[in-house]
Amino acid sequence: MYDMKQSMTLIPTLREVPADAEIKSHQLLLRAGFIRQNASGVYSYLPLGRKVLQKIEEIIREEMDNAGAVELLMPALQQAELWQESGRWYTYGPELMRLKDRHEREFALGATHEEVITSLVRDEVKSYKRLPLTLYQIQTKFRDEKRPRFGLLRGREFVMKDAYSFHSSKESLDEVYEKIFQAYSNIFRRCGLNFRAVIADSGAMGGKDTHEFMVLSDVGEDTIAYSDTSDYAANIEMAPVVVKYEKDNEPMKELEKVKTENQKTIEEVSAYLNVDKKKCIKSLLFKVDESYVLVLVRGDHEVNDIKLKNLFEASTADLVDAEETKKILGVSVGSIGPIHVNNVEIVADFAVEAITNGVCGANEEHFHYINVNPGRDFKVARYADLRFIQEGDPSPDGQGKILFAKGIEVGHVFKLGTRYSEAMNAVYLDENGKSQPMIMGCYGIGVSRTLAAVAEQFNDEKGLVWPANIAPFHVHVIAVNMKDEAQTSLAEEIYTELQRNRYEVLLDDRHERPGVKFADADLIGIPVRVTVGKKASEGIVEVKVRKTGEMQEIHKDDLLPALADILKNL
Repeated sequence: MYDMKQSMTLIPTLREVPADAEIKSHQLLLRAGFIRQNASGVYSYLPLGRKVLQKIEEIIREEMDNAGAVELLMPALQQAELWQESGRWYTYGPELMRLKDRHEREFALGATHEEVITSLVRDEVKSYKRLPLTLYQIQTKFRDEKRPRFGLLRGREFVMKDAYSFHSSKESLDEVYEKIFQAYSNIFRRCGLNFRAVIADSGAMGGKDTHEFMVLSDVGEDTIAYSDTSDYAANIEMAPVVVKYEKDNEPMKELEKVKTENQKTIEEVSAYLNVDKKKCIKSLLFKVDESYVLVLVRGDHEVNDIKLKNLFEASTADLVDAEETKKILGVSVGSIGPIHVNNVEIVADFAVEAITNGVCGANEEHFHYINVNPGRDFKVARYADLRFIQEGDPSPDGQGKILFAKGIEVGHVFKLGTRYSEAMNAVYLDENGKSQPMIMGCYGIGVSRTLAAVAEQFNDEKGLVWPANIAPFHVHVIAVNMKDEAQTSLAEEIYTELQRNRYEVLLDDRHERPGVKFADADLIGIPVRVTVGKKASEGIVEVKVRKTGEMQEIHKDDLLPALADILKNL
């Protein structure tokens, strides 16, 4: 049972907005006394912050347990040998915090736990009869972020729930993936968040199936493309373009080279030649793994490097810088075009194929070609969907149009396959006694990040407005004047009675001015405030709903049913 007198706890509220807090959640969590910074990207969770964290963790445990996952706890201090086995000791980069013990043995502070869990299960599970198995933990993680920012949204030490599943078949992985996906949806719904499950890129991990859970917010670092009429949502780099491009009936004209003095960008060239950007062909040189590829898109489109990488089934696809481009193609970036290019492969977005009498660079400084026609004037090795989706494009699921939103990633579900089990020899014996690598899934939730995301979505000009499910307390009881005996005794009576009825109560018993108490209550954002003031001698209190500002006077005898009714509807 949570109960607390304000005079006996640590809730250091601030009137001023801290100078280095850029976003609402960071400002309000600091001002309302939920967190304090110890070092860059490292925070203490003060009593209120810890309570919200615990509430989120309780919801996570309930839903994960319902999905058939079992909780354990692994060490934060991990042997380098395990990371060397998987190969990530060499590839993870400077985000991995590395250290040595007194015997010069190397360790890492856990950024994630694939290696530890794989070694654990490898040593304990030998038969298909013990699979599937899903294990999870809630634990502090460490990543040496280059630029910690936005408070709890991008820290160097943070609380995470990570889960790992082990299977003997892809069907079994699909089944558990679906269960955890549903559990995550339930978790974020119960936290009150406005979120989308988004199709994501699997990055260096490989594999096709991965979803991120994104909380919609203007401060999000990711752009989500979502349908205005269905629940389709994808990371912008993953959304396929389903536009059907039609060639116009314009007859082909003769190719012509024209002078375009110092006009380099699509904007400059289209304005100078007075042609629509849709008629221009943008040519960009990429390095895909070890090969150079010239990528063509329409002038009003942008190359999607993730789609390019996936087209070639490559590990990397990077735009080549100006200096290297000149070395390979013999011309500066603003003058590149596909005509008479023989030393690199040319690929193009579908939209380029429909261009008639277009414009492109002439591979000669200060010149462009006009009346360019793909197929006639240059050859394309293959056409593919290579551009970023745009707002207004049709939704890939065939329902509605695409809109963009910013998102904060709070969860990620991922089919790992055998990436770690093969590298670390985590095998089991199948029905025929044959050794097989375990098939794995991994599933993460940023717990402290979720707290910040809720604070980002639930606030107003006065402070935080916590959803009842994860608020640090249900009810904030305020004794207006601690020198007034009728007020103090009624406040104590209500405090005790609410506790007895299993409400979580914060009692403001401080010797402070009423204005200070009310401002702090608004800042802290507990769902219901019960003010014991001038009518205490009559047994009447004022009840205020934080979310709506709705206020009513209620006799103490009617308080319990009134609170039950209010909280039920929040």
